[in-house]
Amino acid sequence: MLGCRLAVDIGGTFTDVVLETKSGFTSGKVLTTGHAPEEGVIRGIAQVLAKAGVAPGDVEIIIHGTTLATNAIIERRGARTALVATQGFRDTLEFAFGHRFDQYDLEMTRPPPLVPRPLRFEAPERMAADGGVLLKLDEPAVAALAKKLRAEKIESLAIAFMHSYRNPAHELRTAEIISQELPDLRISLSHQVCPEIREYERTSTTVGNAYVQPLMASYLGRLVDRLKQMGATCPLLMIMSSGSLTSVETAQRFPIRLVESGPAGGAILGQHIARELGAAQSIALDMGGTTAKIILLNDYEPRHSRTMEVARMYRFLPGSGLPLRIPVIDMIEIGAGGGSIAHVDDLSRIKVGPESAGSSPGPACYGLGGDRPTVTDSDFVLGKLDGSSFAGGSMTLDEAKARAAIDEHVAKPLAIDTASAAAGTIEIVDENMANATRVHATDNGDEIESRVLIATGGAAPLHAARIAQKLDIATVVIPTGAGVGSAHGFLRAPVAYEAVASHIVALDRFDAELVNSIFAKLRAEAEKIVSLASNYEPAIERRFADMRYRGQGHELSVELPVRDYAAHDGEDLAELFHTQYRRNYNRTIPNLRVEALTWMLVLSRKPSGQAAAVVRTAQSTGPAPVAYRRKVFDAAVGSFVDANVIFRAQALPGSTFNGPALVMEDQTTTFVPSAFDGSVSPQGHLVLQRRGEA
Repeated sequence: MLGCRLAVDIGGTFTDVVLETKSGFTSGKVLTTGHAPEEGVIRGIAQVLAKAGVAPGDVEIIIHGTTLATNAIIERRGARTALVATQGFRDTLEFAFGHRFDQYDLEMTRPPPLVPRPLRFEAPERMAADGGVLLKLDEPAVAALAKKLRAEKIESLAIAFMHSYRNPAHELRTAEIISQELPDLRISLSHQVCPEIREYERTSTTVGNAYVQPLMASYLGRLVDRLKQMGATCPLLMIMSSGSLTSVETAQRFPIRLVESGPAGGAILGQHIARELGAAQSIALDMGGTTAKIILLNDYEPRHSRTMEVARMYRFLPGSGLPLRIPVIDMIEIGAGGGSIAHVDDLSRIKVGPESAGSSPGPACYGLGGDRPTVTDSDFVLGKLDGSSFAGGSMTLDEAKARAAIDEHVAKPLAIDTASAAAGTIEIVDENMANATRVHATDNGDEIESRVLIATGGAAPLHAARIAQKLDIATVVIPTGAGVGSAHGFLRAPVAYEAVASHIVALDRFDAELVNSIFAKLRAEAEKIVSLASNYEPAIERRFADMRYRGQGHELSVELPVRDYAAHDGEDLAELFHTQYRRNYNRTIPNLRVEALTWMLVLSRKPSGQAAAVVRTAQSTGPAPVAYRRKVFDAAVGSFVDANVIFRAQALPGSTFNGPALVMEDQTTTFVPSAFDGSVSPQGHLVLQRRGEA
């Protein structure tokens, strides 16, 4: 069967699989196998292919995203890593930006470096900012260093020398010498991982890459072997934090680019749904088993950034995490998912997350050994989940175990009943997500109320309407296939690559030949990746430069025209910067020269022949059929209410339903509060509208 494409998303609790054929989509959800993630992937793929009647050899491409790299950094489960830095600079990781990210907190806790000080070594060498050699590399010292690395049983090495982005000769030679002594050692070079100016961010990113590389490279190698064994010989592409695709070989070399791999799928699907419904200003909420991700879409587009932080010590405080300089979709991520664990703190407050029960042992109601209460346990006790049809009937939930966990850890410490404890847990997690959305919007200067909330992920449809109430949002959309939304998003991702190079160029002395040569090299680098996939449209090139007024410490990203540049183009590029600066700050600064520091080229190819929105032929103009009624807790009402239960497969486009209601499907359940009415769009999406507001 031609035209089959497969997407796989590994989350902290579930692994989602979606198969796209010419006749539609087939999806499945299995528990993530944390000890060997490829086992869950292969099991999920086999189930979905069998359900669709498709042979592994008929799949043309597999697109894969995962949070394994993120979780390894957060949980400190990476390799035993060492750093080799320029002599005098081994403490760059701890000096960081040289400031306190919270100047009023006398007990402020900094994130500990991924490489402790005893494993940070120095090499006598020094490059100048223009790439000239100030101090020749001491090769005997490097050879002696290799013996220390062996003695310390180092599994992965990061090499980050000063100004190596201009001249990588010393990094390359150091890697060559050490590899002769330790041929199996994985080595990450900063000029390859992050070829940009700014030593701390470059070093931090390179160390992060080295820290997760053995784990990710080993996993991807095992996965490729298992896919071949089952008969799937098609290309395997990995989705990156930027929302674009790359080869598995590149992902093995630079796994740090996969840090926000899974969440990027939710952003892509949210963008696609927003365009379908004409919702230019929207919010994409992706809530799975471990985390919730919030992405603001303006004019259908998410913001993109080249910087992010992982493992923040303080949820909303920039600077409290480990900085990475990689292309990424701008989002905020918090520990709020179905597996997030609830407890009572010393002040008798219910706290939820960020710790998660994951897939093993999982929530108490899974009956797999978990005995601590989670969000899923509370949703179940409040009547929002059907224990006999959870995850498409692949699991049966145990209400007695859910109640026992809630009683032991929340209800008894607070001297309240089980339902009140469960309701308090859900209210806290919903407020956490609503507050994260407010903070993210405020940080970006965006408003919230007029937006449409698009909810994806296994847990989001249960919570989206209540979050909308807290944010005063009138419209909520639950897309078709929302329960495996990130995997659906992967199938819409372009094959793309972003190549970067740092080289300071003053625009009033614009060196056109130099800039043209930079972009020629970046284009050649990017073409190696985007040429991998078949059945994709011709490549589209975009160019950007990070520019600033001379003397400033921060830059603006400015999009450049795609052409061969001439000497007089310096004035045109400067004018583009002035326009962007005026747009951001409502002013420009006269009599200051403009310079460009970093040059970026993005080459992308969209899927060709991609099916447009599927409009079902069967239509309805009446109410959706009600299967039965059940008691469900509605937080806005403050009590249990009688809710209609509707099977989503029976809710045809054009049909309507009133809250309170539960709309059930294999991969998720949507809760419609009493204050909302719902309808099914022509594409099959659920649209929840707050009553009295059209």
